[in-house]
Amino acid sequence: MSPLFHSQISRRSLLRSAGAGFGYLAMAGLLGQESADAAAAVGRSVPHPLLPKPPHFPAKAKRIIFVFMEGAMSQLDTFEYKPELARNHGKSGPGGGTLTSSKFHFKQNGQSGAWFSELLPHIATHADKLCWIRGLHTDTPAHPQAVVQLHTGSANAALTRPSMGAWLLYGLGSESKDLPGYVTINPPPNFGGAVNYGSAFLPAHFQGTRINDQGFLSNLKASRDAALQRKQLDLVQEMNRELASKRGAPDPIDGIIESYELGFRMQTQVPELLDISKEPQHIRDAYGITNGPESAFARQCLMARRLSEAGVRFVEICQSGWDHHSNLNKGLIDRCGSIDQATAALLADLEVRGLLDETLVLFGSEFGRQPASQGPDGRDHNITGYSMFLAGAGVKKGFSFGSTDEFGLKAVEGRMHTNDLHATLLALMGLNHERLTYRYAGRDFRLTDVAGEVRSEIFA
Repeated sequence: MSPLFHSQISRRSLLRSAGAGFGYLAMAGLLGQESADAAAAVGRSVPHPLLPKPPHFPAKAKRIIFVFMEGAMSQLDTFEYKPELARNHGKSGPGGGTLTSSKFHFKQNGQSGAWFSELLPHIATHADKLCWIRGLHTDTPAHPQAVVQLHTGSANAALTRPSMGAWLLYGLGSESKDLPGYVTINPPPNFGGAVNYGSAFLPAHFQGTRINDQGFLSNLKASRDAALQRKQLDLVQEMNRELASKRGAPDPIDGIIESYELGFRMQTQVPELLDISKEPQHIRDAYGITNGPESAFARQCLMARRLSEAGVRFVEICQSGWDHHSNLNKGLIDRCGSIDQATAALLADLEVRGLLDETLVLFGSEFGRQPASQGPDGRDHNITGYSMFLAGAGVKKGFSFGSTDEFGLKAVEGRMHTNDLHATLLALMGLNHERLTYRYAGRDFRLTDVAGEVRSEIFA
């Protein structure tokens, strides 16, 4: 086979041509009845690729909201109280450097007795709803790789992997044909970029839809003449399908066709859905929403609730600015002040509406911070022991799993790697992480790569 001919062959065209096309016909026969049934369900001649799919086993949660604190929030100054760290302040630590206790006052909250610093008084009121994972560890202390690993399961820059939300959408489909199944609001701006919400080698329709904290989606302005716009789109789609039928057509064409169709449908649904001005004033006040930039994260939280309520499968919201190698104390006052009230309001709002029973909230960073000081007012990265919390569907309330050592340096009990976290999240959504695979480049890939252990100890 010549290099030129080889470069023009796609997987689709190979199946169509090999053995006089019988390989393609065999595949069509195997999938035909299922496709026809799915197509009939939505009145289409071709089944929608994002139709809801049954989970591998009964799910404990229907959807996820990921509240991501980009830059590594200092757990030792917020929700990891270590008395020994305070007692040994100023002494040499086990990992080197000078042990430095927090300058913030801690107290226990709720019947669970969970410790919170004075920086998070609103979230602390939900202490008995939270399920703590306190023995986390990951592979790399570099932000770009760690953020990408948290989102995709791999820090390997040589091969981009699908994001966690894309895997969920691939495994479960979307609850709404008129809304994206995966939305990222103000995605991580500094580390990894679009990789953190991309679909990589999965079909393009599984990638996240990006919006900003004002609810703006680029290129989503509806035409005044919807009928004319539909005719224009039909023409473009006809050309796309003609291209897709030709030998050598790139596989992403199908994803492009579906993205155009979804975009057309979204024009009427999404702008209204993201218009938080329609919320009652007392709801906006509860989140702390004002007209200024200081309430950007609060707007994200309220939009996340609205999107989840409408059936979006995976929503991520992001607050950056937690990389405190210096200016730790003032920086934490500022950052915690921007997220505390809104995060607490999100949990309360979900609960009041009955959504917390079917929505899983994940809160945390790519790694944590060291117990030793860095300079006069900072902490360095810590990948050997840090915490996140879960709340809502499928997890125990007022529960703590795992722990770090007496100084908060290393996970010593209930150790969970990033792969274990992903395996556990997928299990809560009814997916077996070892069965959720996609064939690419001659091997089966999965979110958890070749590792991952489900930690059912946290399941309710």
